Amino acid sequence: MPGKLKVKIVAGRHLPVMDRASDLTDAFVEVKFGNTTFKTDVYPKSLNPQWNSEWFKFEVDDEDLQDEPLQITVLDHDTYSANDAIGKVYIDIDPLLYSEAATVISGWFPIYDTIHGIRGEINVVVKVDLFNDLNRFRQSSCGVKFFCTTSIPKCYRAVIIHGFVEELVVNEDPEYQWIDRIRTPRASNEARQRLISLMSGELQRKIGLKVLEMRGNAVVGYLQCFDLEGESGLVVRAIGTACTLDKLSSPAAFLPACNSPSKEMKEIPFNEDPNPNTHSSGPSTPLKNQTYSFSPSKSYSRQSSSSDTDLSLTPKTGMGSGSAGKEGGPFKALLRQQTQSALEQREFPFFTLTAFPPGFLVHVGGVVSARSVKLLDRIHNPDEPETRDAWWAEIRQEIKSHAKALGCHAVVGYSESTSICEEVCILSASGTAAVLNPRFLQDGTVEGCLEQRLEENLPAGCGFCHIPYDELNMPFPAHLTYCYNCRKQKVPDVLFTTIDLPTDATVIGKGCLIQARLCRLKKKAQAEANATAISNLLPFMEYEVHTQLMNKLKLKGMNALFGLRIQITVGENMLMGLASATGVYLAALPTPGGIQIAGKTPNDGSYEQHISHMQKKINDTIAKNKELYEINPPEISEEIIGSPIPEPRQRSRLLRSQSESSDEVTELDLSHGKKDAFVLEIDDTDAMEDVHSLLTDVPPPSGFYSCNTEIMPGINNWTSEIQMFTSVRVIRLSSLNLTNHALNKNFNDLCENLLKSLYFKLRSMIPCCLCHVNFTVSLPEDELIQVTVTAVAITFDKNQALQTTKAHVEKSLQRAVTVEKTSPMGEGNFRNRSAAPCANSTVGVVKMTPLSFIPGAKITKYLGIINMFFIRETTSLREEGGVSGFLHAFIAEVFAMVRAHVAALGGNAVVSYIMKQCVFMENPNKNQAQCLINVSGDAVVFARESELEVVSTQQPAANCQPACTGGEVTT
Repeated sequence: MPGKLKVKIVAGRHLPVMDRASDLTDAFVEVKFGNTTFKTDVYPKSLNPQWNSEWFKFEVDDEDLQDEPLQITVLDHDTYSANDAIGKVYIDIDPLLYSEAATVISGWFPIYDTIHGIRGEINVVVKVDLFNDLNRFRQSSCGVKFFCTTSIPKCYRAVIIHGFVEELVVNEDPEYQWIDRIRTPRASNEARQRLISLMSGELQRKIGLKVLEMRGNAVVGYLQCFDLEGESGLVVRAIGTACTLDKLSSPAAFLPACNSPSKEMKEIPFNEDPNPNTHSSGPSTPLKNQTYSFSPSKSYSRQSSSSDTDLSLTPKTGMGSGSAGKEGGPFKALLRQQTQSALEQREFPFFTLTAFPPGFLVHVGGVVSARSVKLLDRIHNPDEPETRDAWWAEIRQEIKSHAKALGCHAVVGYSESTSICEEVCILSASGTAAVLNPRFLQDGTVEGCLEQRLEENLPAGCGFCHIPYDELNMPFPAHLTYCYNCRKQKVPDVLFTTIDLPTDATVIGKGCLIQARLCRLKKKAQAEANATAISNLLPFMEYEVHTQLMNKLKLKGMNALFGLRIQITVGENMLMGLASATGVYLAALPTPGGIQIAGKTPNDGSYEQHISHMQKKINDTIAKNKELYEINPPEISEEIIGSPIPEPRQRSRLLRSQSESSDEVTELDLSHGKKDAFVLEIDDTDAMEDVHSLLTDVPPPSGFYSCNTEIMPGINNWTSEIQMFTSVRVIRLSSLNLTNHALNKNFNDLCENLLKSLYFKLRSMIPCCLCHVNFTVSLPEDELIQVTVTAVAITFDKNQALQTTKAHVEKSLQRAVTVEKTSPMGEGNFRNRSAAPCANSTVGVVKMTPLSFIPGAKITKYLGIINMFFIRETTSLREEGGVSGFLHAFIAEVFAMVRAHVAALGGNAVVSYIMKQCVFMENPNKNQAQCLINVSGDAVVFARESELEVVSTQQPAANCQPACTGGEVTT
């Protein structure tokens, strides 16, 4: 046998009372792996049993070690009746299979029950002995590392970036099987939780096999999702970027304050700010230790065909998005030829990474996206997932063709998502079309600045903005000008992307969070009629979402969007769209024009007065935003820029289209300074309401900034104080007089109030920035809207560069001590983690953050991926505090369980944390509710930059008790 698993059950504590006569419990433990089960002795009449069992040994294949979770079940022994279940613990063995990872899992794990929540803790020790397996037909992929982070992990260097890997597995959902009718809710939930855990392990193993086939050893940007298709079945799918990584001999450097631009890119640490006006990032690795290249090998995939069929589809790009230089010139032609030959061998040249080393991106073409509406059919054979595979292959092929239409050979910042309601599923995929550096595909080394090689004397910071497509044959109407930085190549007027801001980009002022929100009613229908109605609505929703984004970008006085994420969610009687991005002012792009209002109604004195009043409000708002975000671009004369660009064939018009024969626009003054203005045409009350909604976007309170990228552009003096939070808000709509306008207002108010409540609760951290703000909207039931947001608040020093003062450290320590004294919450009897006698962890609280780094610290070791799925059900919703109390307690329990698993691995933080799913269902009449949550992240060990090692400034979820009102949950 290639592996031996050893498990020891040490003790339990704070178990619930199971015997009402004695107020005690007769507890014992079942340890199960695969089909083998061991039991401990019964420890009579105690809530804190000391089993100190012998080592239970399982001889298993390494394939099973990857697929199967270790199941530990705590039960109460009854002599004359069936034993009562107290709760379970699932332990993923995969982190022990890495050569550099933990050698033992040891610690206190919360005992979890899907009905009652956490019911005490159990101390477990797990070890694995692996033997050499020389079988070349092996089905395991032990040793392949997985990372959730969408950039190269901080203490590694990428030798080769191989490319896109994907896989999906399907099965029947136990919740909808016939046996569920005679099972208890607990048994049904546990069957579902166990199956999802098994499918997740199998999926990871299969992805690992593809990586080994490509001669890689890691997956970066690993994104795993669950599609709950109801009676049709259950799909677990994942995508990622296969890499060959090397561990750096010296860990990643601390984040220094960078005050002067560096002349040579090789001296700039990776993810560090090379320019004082650009954004900055977290702890970095010097570029001289980073090597990047591409594998020329063809991606291993189920699909046999790798040829690109030209689908002749209209490119679904972000409105006005574009970038990179003029066609022509022998060097450019050679560059394009080399890049194409290296990437065309791959079926899908996609990359899930969103942050790259300087010089990796040559040009960015803009956002490419594709959506498809499908009718779900029952999964008859779990071993043949061809149908779902074919759906995604079709979407990816379309994305590839859009990128090709933009003159690009690769797609970066790529992601996939689904929205399911009844038997209809919307499949979505999006990314950023890009041209990549051919040097990374050849020798894998970078010395100096790429742009300086490609185009002589071209300064860094603007090359990625230059258009990659031919300006005489543009894929969409765009207004081109010469680059305001180098004044040699053409750039678009705006740029939309799904990636983080490149480290060498030159930004003026600060960035901000920009959101577009949209609701549309649809008739209730079944099967094909429903799918057709959704298909007919989708293109118009996409157009309106992009229109909103463009208008709000102009209103902020900015010209580029980064981190763009558009969700289209389907419900029984409505569709919702939510787009989030970080707006910035790129120095290379032209100054955005103003917004001009045009009326089409008959001339009326009062109406014209109203129009002029609205125009004044818009102009004042733009001026205020420029002052707020410190946007003061230097004036450049027309002579320096070069000759004016010919007018495009069609001017972009927003909110309402204008017929070509109409000449009213020519009577307007369309100039705003030297730049053309956007025209907002008011031709009905809806259009006027749209303009009003534009002006209702209230900026954050003084001292607050927000963005959905990892780092706020324009701020680089972060302190080490961070606070992650998760907030869920659920509202029920009134079914009376529901209109599109009322829906939009409700949805807009919901999102705005959610942000306002966050600012209020975090007011003690001013000045601070909400980074990585991730909104997710869902429609779990008819007339029910749920919005979930995760983010991290980071404080920054307005006056000084990044430093950790002694007073700040003492304040942080004082806060951590205060937190530990907080009373436990709920029946779970949580205790602070520092009290746990964990053998290999000296940290009291495990820090959690959605960022890939921790400010003021360095990550010294990655311990493996955390990928957990939880189900919680209640039949006493009102007694648990309603929706708010139920969700709050569940999220707090999820945090506590994640922290316990990381601490047992010897880690002290989770980075790149994400709540990928939060599915809530309620039945108020029966006092019932159910919630499913899926979270993931990278377990790491980090060390503080300061000599005084701060344990944590983040409050443990187990003791977290903020006020919850109005259906909101904040943890």
